[in-house]
Amino acid sequence: MTVIQKKICLLGEFAVGKTSLVRQFVEGRFDDKYLSTIGVKVSRKILTRPYGSLNLLVWDLAGSEQFSTNTGYLQGAAAAIVVCDLTRGETLAGLERYTNQLRAIGVKQPIVYLGNKADLTEQRAISEEALSTAAQALGGPYLLTSAKTGANVEEAFLKLAALLE
Repeated sequence: MTVIQKKICLLGEFAVGKTSLVRQFVEGRFDDKYLSTIGVKVSRKILTRPYGSLNLLVWDLAGSEQFSTNTGYLQGAAAAIVVCDLTRGETLAGLERYTNQLRAIGVKQPIVYLGNKADLTEQRAISEEALSTAAQALGGPYLLTSAKTGANVEEAFLKLAALLE
């Protein structure tokens, strides 16, 4: 059986839900407590594929200039998920900034764009149309997710995995 290992990075502004998305994907749970990621946290999830196993090493990068702009953390990434918070309009601009950082290291990794916190419909500041337009301009697919409810979280990582194959 073939085992393939791939590094993927999660990028986005602070408090967009990157850690919660990883926790929901890897552990199937959500925690209301906010703990800011310091540096990087690496998690692993093994996906069963027709050829064998895909071992995803998920690098959850801190949402600050100091860590997320450090290209050393991005080196060797096979793909990325870039996240914005649908309740905070200013986080949409981060999609382009983080994509540019990824592209600056010279690799054209697949990127999936997520609008997280889709369950907070009353507080939404970013429309699906705005996210779709941004993702299209940046050349990647997008999904609306909720780390809290689990909506589209698995689908987002599976979509990224499919782009790796």
